Formats: sequence, C-alpha cells, structure tokens
Amino acid sequence: MSAREDVLHRVRAALGGSGVGTTAAGKVGTAPAPVEVPRAYRAAGVHGAGSAEVLEQLVDRLVDYRAHVRRVAADDLPAVVAETLAEAGSVVVPPGLDEAWLGDLPRDVVVRRDAPDAPLSALDLDATGAVLTAARVACSETGTIVLDGEPDQGRRAISLVPDVHVCVVRADQVVETIPEAVRILAPHAERPQTWISGPSATSDIELDRVEGVHGPRTLHVLLVA
Repeated sequence: MSAREDVLHRVRAALGGSGVGTTAAGKVGTAPAPVEVPRAYRAAGVHGAGSAEVLEQLVDRLVDYRAHVRRVAADDLPAVVAETLAEAGSVVVPPGLDEAWLGDLPRDVVVRRDAPDAPLSALDLDATGAVLTAARVACSETGTIVLDGEPDQGRRAISLVPDVHVCVVRADQVVETIPEAVRILAPHAERPQTWISGPSATSDIELDRVEGVHGPRTLHVLLVA
C-alpha cells in the first residue's frame, strides 16, 4: 500500500467506511453516524443587552486591552468624533456611515470614502491616518467588538490597514456572552467578520508586546448611550 492509499484508507475508516474506493454518490467513505454533541455551555448571560453591568464589563475589558474607551451621549457623538480625529489628518469612512457623525469634523481632516465601485487601494488606506466605522455587536465577557461588513462598517481592509480605528458602538449592541453575539451574527453568517479585542498586538518575539503588527495600533471605542 502506498502512502497515499494508506492516508485515504484511514480517512475512509474515520468517516465510517469499511471498503476501499468510493460510494455510489462518488464520495470517499460513508457519512458518519450522527453524534449528539453536548451543549452544556451558557447560552446567555445573567444581564441583558445594554445593561449597566454589561457596559461596565465591556469597558473594563477594553481598557485592560489598552483600548481608549469613551462613553458618549448620542447628541454629543459628532463633537467627540471630531475631537478624536482632530490630529488624524485624514480618515476613511465606509459607504453607509451616518453622515451626521462627520458634521463637526475639522476642515483640515480629509475624508476619504470607500465605495464598492471605487474601493481605496491598500496604499491609499496605508496613507490614511484613521478609519471610522460602526459595529455589529460587542461581547462584554471577552471585550470583543465584531464587524460583519454592513455598509456602516465597510469591507475588512479599511478597518485593518489604517493605524487608528475609531469604532462607534451603541449600548444596545453590547451583549454579555459569545453565544448571544453569535446568534446576532448568524442570520448573515456568510459575511466576512472582523473580531476585535483591543488594538492589534503580539508578543511572539521574546514576549515583548508589539502593537500594530497586523491591524490598527490604536483603537478608540465610542460607547454611545
């Protein structure tokens, strides 16, 4: 038996097949027997979405990850966005972003719009000071914010290439556990997702933390009440 045949034989055995060759349907082996998977993990948290306890936990986790978090009243959001981006020089925004968020932006901050029919190149994004997006959901237990490519979040590249990411999260988008977040994402599971837990960082080299290796070096989270 050749090495290839040996590997295929083991694959067939793992799939429940007893013979050599393919099934009538043309697939290797046979379908595995159904196995009941125990799901004893928590399906939901103790506190509801957007509750004070959940928001406090999210802020605590994000700050621990070295993100900059600011609680903002909805009416004050444009002013806080302008203040956060004042020194960015330029900012890229997704096509569906709420234009009101940019209402107080300083005149010297260049707004670059990324559109499906005219996407910015990687070089354009690299030359942009910051990116401003919304979010789809956030999980307080892990301090994670998820983007799933909706128009107000844009394609993955715009939130990964610029050095600064300013992310607006509504309080009612914050849930306590990952299963709750996954259920919210499930209706559009085909969308590319970006899971963000603080600024991009790694400690692969001599356990020294280095930020901005494979994503934004700085993360600002504006938590809107």
